[in-house]
Amino acid sequence: MLRLTNSGQDFIENPYSLKFILNDPIDAAGEDDDDEVKQGSGALDTQLLQLLKELRKKIAKQKNVPPFVVFQDPSLEEMCTHYPISMEELKQISGVGNGKALKFGGPFIELIKKYVEDNDIERPVDLIIKTQANKSQLKVSIIQNVDRQIGLEDIARSKGITYFEILKEIEAIVNSGTKLNLNYFVDEMMDEDRQDEVFDYFRSAENDSIDEALKDLGETDYTREEIQLMRIKFMSELGN
Repeated sequence: MLRLTNSGQDFIENPYSLKFILNDPIDAAGEDDDDEVKQGSGALDTQLLQLLKELRKKIAKQKNVPPFVVFQDPSLEEMCTHYPISMEELKQISGVGNGKALKFGGPFIELIKKYVEDNDIERPVDLIIKTQANKSQLKVSIIQNVDRQIGLEDIARSKGITYFEILKEIEAIVNSGTKLNLNYFVDEMMDEDRQDEVFDYFRSAENDSIDEALKDLGETDYTREEIQLMRIKFMSELGN
């Protein structure tokens, strides 16, 4: 008899995305393939990932920003399965919009292109222009409403989604390279000193984890919502 576990019930109540990577059959134990480059299989190319992280660190140091401001880890990982070698292809990577591609993308494209050539990588042929008309319409509408300084709760209500869903959408827009001015909303929630403290924290942080920020700044002093809003503001002002 099939039964629903507690974990399964938790997933139904709070669903989240799962990532599955389909690999070729595992070779027999004992074969040494640690240095083998994954070519066009859809598997994560760890060798390229390390090179991209080193490049990201170098650019972040030049720009005087934390590495996650340049590109976040999920974006780098997707580059290591699709191998984008043009600006248009790079814009199809999750978390990379037109603004971020133009600001930071050039050196990454050059590195990936050289890597593909040097290692005879057979690139996947499925990196096509994504057709997300409805998603694009929502993005444009959110940007327009923020420009009009409409409250985020009101924007969420008008779109038939929750407040926390609108925060997620806004964060995705900002992380992709679009600058949004949320000062009108953040200023109503947090005084300037508290904003400065969180801003300074992210400026020196190794990553953009909200959990770690709450732990370091104090869960009794800040809410998750406040940290997320300040992370959005930080990424918008320094990354875009």
